[in-house]
Amino acid sequence: MKKILYSFLILSSVALSAQKNPSVKFAVANDIVGTVGMFNAKKTIVQSSNVYKSSASLPQGLKKYSFIADNGLTEVKIKNGLEGLDRVSLAELNSQYGVPENTPVFIEGYEFADSSTKIYGDMMGNVEVKDYNGKKTVFLSTSAIK
Repeated sequence: MKKILYSFLILSSVALSAQKNPSVKFAVANDIVGTVGMFNAKKTIVQSSNVYKSSASLPQGLKKYSFIADNGLTEVKIKNGLEGLDRVSLAELNSQYGVPENTPVFIEGYEFADSSTKIYGDMMGNVEVKDYNGKKTVFLSTSAIK
């Protein structure tokens, strides 16, 4: 009985750590993922933005991001000459934390299976390595600006 209870507690803690954060709203610019809050804080570099309310309304170029469009997805165009924000691929992030490069990364509970995906460094908050399904996995929360 103790084994069953212990197993249940472990599984529920993993499930809780991988829950999607409903308050985060993702944005994509130049095929790089950020958050709406991050771009709102950097309004001077934003040329325009287009909000898509659901994954069904995403244009073909953004369909690969449909898994993070639960709360809509914003496409941001950055002004020419101001594209200098720090960016990192999830494979590089995995490598920095001693995790195999092809391991999925969880950002605010959303599983990014493609480790070649790039994210803006400005969106990064707390980064932790946790055990997920028996493998070391990077879990990232966004900065306070969501």
